[in-house]
Amino acid sequence: MPYLTSPVLPAGTFAHGAQPSLPTGDGLLLRPWKAEDAPAVHAAFQDPLMHQWHIRAADSEDEAGGWIEEWLLAWDGERNAQWAVVDPDGDRLLGRVALREIRLDEGTAEVAYWTTAAARGQGVAARATTALARWALDTIGFHRLELLHAVRNEASCRVAAKTGFILEGTKRSATLHADGWHDMHLHARVRGDRAAGLT
Repeated sequence: MPYLTSPVLPAGTFAHGAQPSLPTGDGLLLRPWKAEDAPAVHAAFQDPLMHQWHIRAADSEDEAGGWIEEWLLAWDGERNAQWAVVDPDGDRLLGRVALREIRLDEGTAEVAYWTTAAARGQGVAARATTALARWALDTIGFHRLELLHAVRNEASCRVAAKTGFILEGTKRSATLHADGWHDMHLHARVRGDRAAGLT
């Protein structure tokens, strides 16, 4: 049975090329992960705040290295794309930004991010999310990006608002964390939203 619509993005949109590095234009760089990032990822996940809003823990540098291997392989699988957010001068890890749940046929993906404890309060998440959204929507041609965060995570709500992701509603009891079920805010940006004055 034929489809009545064509894919928004063709298969191979990611896999046919190397994962790019993306400068934010204001002093940060989004780059593909490296094996040598494992100690910094492991250190980031020792932060209690990471445990509050994430469902995974890193027990060793080897485990973090395994995540990085998965993140690198995910590019060719075209379902997830992960970047390290670094200071381009010293290549110091400041955070991570990602496109998850990629659906090329529908032109949709979910934006996710975290920052290291030392980088918080510097706008790292917002700057990295802005650069990633600009690339995904304007360069690649995604139609819609979603951003989900626990309702109680007010810092993530501020990042979403600052980067033009409009709050569309609340998904009740949608994600299980270590402390129980969380309601989740659903934000989204659709291609062309910037024309309406969004950043």
